[in-house]
Amino acid sequence: MLLYALTIFLSAFLLFQVQPMIAKMILPWFGGTAAVWATCLLFFQTTLLLGYLYSHFVVRRLKPRRQLILHAVLLAGALALLPVAPNEAWKPVGAEAPTLRILGLLALTVGLPYFLASTTGPLVQAWYAQAHPGKTPYRLYALSNAGSMLALLSYPPLVEPYLTLKQQAWVWSAGFAAFAALCLVTGWRSCRGTVQPEENGEVEAPPAGPGGRDFALWAMLAMCPSTLLLALTSHMSMDLAPIPFLWVLPLALYLLSFILCFDSEGWYRRVWLLPALPLALGTIGWLAHLGPETRPDVRISIPVYGLAFFIVCMVCHGELARLKPHPKFLTGYFLMLSVGGALGGVFVALVAPYVFNAYFEMPIALAMCLAAGLVVVYREREWPFRSSVLGWPSIGVMTLAALLLGLVGREMKDIVEGSMVVARNFYGELRVRQYNGLYEWDGYRSLVHGAINHGEQFTHPARRREIATYYCADTGLGRVMKARPVGDLQRVGIVGLGTGTIAAYSQPGDLYRFYEINPLVEKIARNDFWYLENAAGVVEVVMGDARLSMEREPKQNYDLIAVDAFSSDSIPVHLLTREAMGVYFRHLKPQGVLAVHISNRFIDLQPVLERAAKALGKQVLVVETEETDGKCFGTTWVLLSANRELLNRASLEKGAKAPEDAPWLRVWTDDYSNVFRVLR
Repeated sequence: MLLYALTIFLSAFLLFQVQPMIAKMILPWFGGTAAVWATCLLFFQTTLLLGYLYSHFVVRRLKPRRQLILHAVLLAGALALLPVAPNEAWKPVGAEAPTLRILGLLALTVGLPYFLASTTGPLVQAWYAQAHPGKTPYRLYALSNAGSMLALLSYPPLVEPYLTLKQQAWVWSAGFAAFAALCLVTGWRSCRGTVQPEENGEVEAPPAGPGGRDFALWAMLAMCPSTLLLALTSHMSMDLAPIPFLWVLPLALYLLSFILCFDSEGWYRRVWLLPALPLALGTIGWLAHLGPETRPDVRISIPVYGLAFFIVCMVCHGELARLKPHPKFLTGYFLMLSVGGALGGVFVALVAPYVFNAYFEMPIALAMCLAAGLVVVYREREWPFRSSVLGWPSIGVMTLAALLLGLVGREMKDIVEGSMVVARNFYGELRVRQYNGLYEWDGYRSLVHGAINHGEQFTHPARRREIATYYCADTGLGRVMKARPVGDLQRVGIVGLGTGTIAAYSQPGDLYRFYEINPLVEKIARNDFWYLENAAGVVEVVMGDARLSMEREPKQNYDLIAVDAFSSDSIPVHLLTREAMGVYFRHLKPQGVLAVHISNRFIDLQPVLERAAKALGKQVLVVETEETDGKCFGTTWVLLSANRELLNRASLEKGAKAPEDAPWLRVWTDDYSNVFRVLR
């Protein structure tokens, strides 16, 4: 048993160590958004499905010795592809939808090693069942999920802070080589120990096989929590707090429910958890419905979201554990579990962004989970709620379900109600709202990404060049703009378009070039706002990732580069590394200024920029401003430059200061960054 357990544990650990590692490697190439993580999860779920399909095929079609030979050949091929490192030829060259490019990159980079590691769970359990008739292998599945959870939780505090990405790739590759050797030894021992029915002197009657309804129910119960996992992760990252912990927490709870449900029947108590399912789903729906002003603090919201999601997972995975078949049908059972998981990933990562104009997957996932719970309740005749459709318990469950469905419908209506534009793509959901009348003096409209305001503009024709939100005259950016010599023409590069507010600073003869990765943002800025149209200078928009675009361009001799590329509420990390700063300063004039907008409730980026400035030998100044009664928001801008005179002038005004030294923080590079070190 120990050899099988070690093989399964190591394979599961490697599966979930490579996920955040490879995602972090490619994140800078595709805008640094949470959608990249969702697409990676889709790839991993789909590859897991292929791995389970492979296991099901070889166990059903091949004899044990041939299974081992085939597996050994594939393992040798995977070893030849190590170490795992993405080829830079996969970097995008424009603003095209990156989903297929990400999937292709992952397939060629880590596809075969991940595929073989994913086959281990069902394959080794089948080998154990063949070698030890009468013993159940399902506790090995709980052990597999324990290895996955350990890998996931250990990556942020133990791996990411101490190893560069290159070192992580080599360590993971060494672990895969050890796994390959262990897997071959396990397979060889299994072949030697396989017991044929005639060797026992008796032939057991074949157990009844599962039917089509069983397969459908297995897939449905696996699909529902998978869909909710991805939908909830996207929602929390966009609307609650865009911190890496929120990518890890739901997945860790998802795995924990698998561990408990498949370890022992005592963990899943139907009498308590099934009635709690509608309450948990209602809680998630209610929290998601609340706006930023009425939502509880994140220290309350995150645990409540986590507990409610965990209850949903316990119900679905607990019912799956109750329905597990005879070990003879083990591989088909796990195949349907992976089918359900992959379908959830396909729906959230592939279908929803290109079919829906808003984030409807969250309410749809809640409705799916509710439907799964009702199917479970009413298919069990011995279950008390099923004994009488007109009984009070049954009426209570149906009432809760109806209320929840009503909440789901209201949420889908509220998502789009009141917005003049609602649109989404790979990079997220954008909404434009008009407040007061179009031609009223105080009328204005806003652009919102998730829960974050990305710009506002007065709509009265006489006020359409007024500067608002994060770019007012008192902000760090505004102070640099005021310091320009009278009559000088300026070349300005802006990373991130938003509503195009910064273009209002342009004067005749100036060139303002915006770099924007999201095609929807440019469309909205041109069609629904007037900053670009009314700019006094020449305005250009370059589509594609800003850093990749700048790396390909010749030197631009900018007087100012403003970095304001928010993904919901955080700047993508790849725009803050030492190499990124080098790209910016290559395009700046010797006395030019780099202005970085770092306003954030959860992440303190001042130490990151202080370290980068020291590494590049630049002066640095932090400018913090408070919110005013008008349309000027509280902001934090960091100014980096070799121009001491300009920074000294800016520092004389209120709210300017030099950042504190941060010797405790390692300089961020393309090969190393650690967001956990700068969480507030």
